[in-house]
Amino acid sequence: MSEPFSVGVTVRGYETDVQGHLNQAVYLNYAEHARWSLLQAAGIRQADLVGRGVGPVALETTIRYLRELLAGDEVEVTCGFEWGEGKTFRIHQTVRKTDGTVAAEITAVGGLMDLKARKLVADPRRYFEDLAADPGLFGL
Repeated sequence: MSEPFSVGVTVRGYETDVQGHLNQAVYLNYAEHARWSLLQAAGIRQADLVGRGVGPVALETTIRYLRELLAGDEVEVTCGFEWGEGKTFRIHQTVRKTDGTVAAEITAVGGLMDLKARKLVADPRRYFEDLAADPGLFGL
């Protein structure tokens, strides 16, 4: 697995629920934000993916909620890729408060879809290597 990339996020009041903690669905938004931030940091724009006829897809996501987050909390959301053989890859993410407390752990299985065939490409790693200015951010 690659060394995790990270991005900072501040929990906004409108993202909280009636108990005052971060709504469970917002963790998915934070994870997605970190993944797209990683793509951007590596030099891959959404237009680059579309230009190659592919798009990232989420196939499975698991979230372990460990500690609550409140409005105003500042967190770091990490993103590290784990490559296997075949059409899919894993993304490991951690949502961590500034004091080091882990609020959530997110594991996702993803792939790259051929936008015309509507099927996963055989070797997503190759696309990331070819498109990225800094493939090291993906552990490549």
